[in-house]
Amino acid sequence: MLILSLTLLTAAAQAAPEAIEAVISRLDSNRPSPSTQQSAAYGVLTRLLPSHAQSFDFKIVSKDVCGGTSCFLIKNQNKSSEDGPEIKIKGTTAVELASGLHWYLKYWCGVHISWDKTGGIQVASVPEPGSLPQVKDEGVIVQRPVPWNYYQNVVASSYSYVWWDWNRWEKEIDWMALQGVNLPLAFTGQEAIWQKVFMDFNITAEELNDFFGGPAFLAWARMGNLHGWGGPLSQSWLDQQLNLQKQILTRMLELGMTPVLPSFSGNVPAALAKRYPSAHITRLGDWNTVDGNQTWCCTYLLDPSDSLFVEIGKAFILKQIEEYGDVTDIYNCDTFNENAPPTNNVTFISSLGAAVYKAMSKGDKDAVWLMQGWLFYSDSSFWKPPQMQALLHSVPLGKMIVLDLFADVKPIWKNSSQFYGTPYIWCLLHNFGGNIEMYGILDSISLGPVEARTSANSTMVGVGMCMEGIEQNPVVYELMSEMSFRNESVLVSDWIKTYCRRRYGKAVDQVEAAWDILYRSIYNCTDGRADHNTDFIVKFPEYDPSPSSGSDSKKRAEEKMSHTLLQNRRFLFQETSRDLPLAHLWYSPQEVVSALKLFLDAGTQLSGSLTYRYDLVDITRQVLSKYANQVYLDALSAYQEKDASKLDLYSQKFVELIKEIDELLASDDNFLLGTWLESAKALASNPTDLRQYEWNARTQVTMWYDNTEVLQSNLHDYGTGLLESYYLPRASTYFYYLSRSLKENVEFKLEEWEREWISYSNKWQAGTELYPVKAKGAALEIARSLYDKYLR
Repeated sequence: MLILSLTLLTAAAQAAPEAIEAVISRLDSNRPSPSTQQSAAYGVLTRLLPSHAQSFDFKIVSKDVCGGTSCFLIKNQNKSSEDGPEIKIKGTTAVELASGLHWYLKYWCGVHISWDKTGGIQVASVPEPGSLPQVKDEGVIVQRPVPWNYYQNVVASSYSYVWWDWNRWEKEIDWMALQGVNLPLAFTGQEAIWQKVFMDFNITAEELNDFFGGPAFLAWARMGNLHGWGGPLSQSWLDQQLNLQKQILTRMLELGMTPVLPSFSGNVPAALAKRYPSAHITRLGDWNTVDGNQTWCCTYLLDPSDSLFVEIGKAFILKQIEEYGDVTDIYNCDTFNENAPPTNNVTFISSLGAAVYKAMSKGDKDAVWLMQGWLFYSDSSFWKPPQMQALLHSVPLGKMIVLDLFADVKPIWKNSSQFYGTPYIWCLLHNFGGNIEMYGILDSISLGPVEARTSANSTMVGVGMCMEGIEQNPVVYELMSEMSFRNESVLVSDWIKTYCRRRYGKAVDQVEAAWDILYRSIYNCTDGRADHNTDFIVKFPEYDPSPSSGSDSKKRAEEKMSHTLLQNRRFLFQETSRDLPLAHLWYSPQEVVSALKLFLDAGTQLSGSLTYRYDLVDITRQVLSKYANQVYLDALSAYQEKDASKLDLYSQKFVELIKEIDELLASDDNFLLGTWLESAKALASNPTDLRQYEWNARTQVTMWYDNTEVLQSNLHDYGTGLLESYYLPRASTYFYYLSRSLKENVEFKLEEWEREWISYSNKWQAGTELYPVKAKGAALEIARSLYDKYLR
């Protein structure tokens, strides 16, 4: 039986490339004309480097020119005039043309391209038109080792993209093309489609108000984790987002990308059970409410085996085709993500998978199911090999692609016989909740995709970036993007040197030495834990440090943490110590202090560089945040030792650090809270929407979800946050209660602090005070001052 099983898996693995090639051929046949794609590539160039709009010539070529695969070619152009093109770039789609442009600018002109909020682009190193560097005479050809470069996480639409207009989306799609992304998720505006579909099934618009989440929480409403929270959605929002989606899809298609659209996962409004009383609809359990409040929790799931499931799934696919046209054959569905089937019976699981795919294929006969593989790790106790195979083999070979979502840390392909012959994409997850923290595993990015692709019977068909929030750690994503065009791993120590020269526009010895330290420390996390930024300034502990560990308040806090860990599998990798709280630390802080010193020493040479300023502020923030962790622990130790003077000293120091880190972050536009809030308000078309959007924006980065008077949300501080106006009063009141406990010789009132703090938080969430959108202060001077004060 073992030999037979291995033989079948080997045969499936060998058949997988052929099945996927058929999918790719069909998608290729529907691409826009060469002229449309070439024009789109010129658009990317013009927006990136308008001064050199005439310096490049683009041409779409067939895969035959590339040896049967996707590629780009870079050659010197025989100039017919003094101001004509100097470099000719050929590619199989406009994405390859843009990627070839980026490759040339990067490796011949020393250019760096990152998001605006991580310092932006560095193009000062590009020579004037007419003086561009020549490539070798025979030119350069770079082939994709795997067909696809996937991009986006289903929750990034809420953590990062929620308040974007078309101008911001246009920049992002340009960034995708330059990074070689050809398989992007396209989830914007789907609520407008769902409104049309469910109204055809006799659900009213009013009944849908309780189904959709608010703008900043749509991702979790779509996944069936919650309903109604932050809502309802106005018709103006629905219409606006649908129009935006049409613009997004048009541009993606012009560039030759294959967008991934949503499909039906079984998540339905409560009213559907009333309209269809015989349908098999179950109410799910609680997902992270503090007390099981069904106002927000416990959504409804239509069983995939019910015939109504196929009807709704088909209707949703057809409605998207009606609105957008025939734009893709690839659809995302995650029915079982953090939501296990009711039984582990393999026949039942196989029938569920088949029903999910049937709903897609009834709407699009060529449909391919793209599924996140997160469930196979987060719920590994359920998804044993028989259950995995039952789901993965429930659809025809080539009709399912799995995202090995967390392959940078916990690759599933290694322990599942290449997903039992199912094609998969090696993905980098990296970021949770849009948290701002320097973190990464650069060696894993360099080695992992190559190891997976070259392993025996590999079914890997792509690489991908699936971060929950973007616009942080640009070094991580630049290397990951390159792996979509690299056949072999890179020597990261050498690559880092060229990276920092490109990022700052010139070679600076101190910065290169600093980056070597960062590569070996911050960007070398090998402890197997997901990084959630648990630094105490951000994730302030609900902790009672009283010597009597049996106090009711302490037990309640510990029980709540245990409950949170069990409910939310995204927290699987966090420490659960019942002793002093532990923040995530995977490197020597002193080494990074040395790197910061080197960065400061380079300040005179790079003070005008926006990329340098961003990195300097980020490293200083990182160092001081880790320093503050120890100050917090020192304050707790002083309390336990009943040393009131030391407690005051350390608590004041902690509070002062919050103020000074806030001043530091205020010196760079990219760390400002005001831009997040103002972008939310800018989308509002009336005063009611404006108040709702601001509440959504404020709540997501603070309390996140529901609370009681004495229980914070289970997800508080899960997103990025803010300092002086929010973290400061939280810490100040906590230390006030600690100090009073010692000075008056009374019990520490943890619950009183929680009550006061939660009340403050809820008022802040509902607030309307303005925050700066422009930086103030000199980042280099502030960073030097903080280094001298705390770290010298």
